[in-house]
Amino acid sequence: QVQLVESGGGLVQAGGSLRLSCAASGRSMYNMGWFRQAPGKEREFAGGINRRGSTAYADSVKGRFTDSRDNAKNTVYLQMNSLNPEDTAVYFCAASATIFSSINRDPDSYAYWGQGTQVTVSS
Repeated sequence: QVQLVESGGGLVQAGGSLRLSCAASGRSMYNMGWFRQAPGKEREFAGGINRRGSTAYADSVKGRFTDSRDNAKNTVYLQMNSLNPEDTAVYFCAASATIFSSINRDPDSYAYWGQGTQVTVSS
């Protein structure tokens, strides 16, 4: 049984930073992604990283968010800088054991999901 445990969300002022963590237990995951969902909007891809360390980001967060992972701990991190109110959402960690040729941005490609953590950015 795979479990993803997220931490690090919270309330921050515009321009501030937060770091999210997602620890996977149960088995080693190849792809780990971050998705976010704002009220009234669909869940969208924010960033992802595979076991080799290759990363991909949504255009809206590129240059501000950075994905990293510690394979020994089976943990990924999302460093979020220069946050703005449009980044307010519930952030979900997702994982897949499938090896993709590139970082997959489709949430249906991820079999395992965390419980979500709220990120609120005040103006």
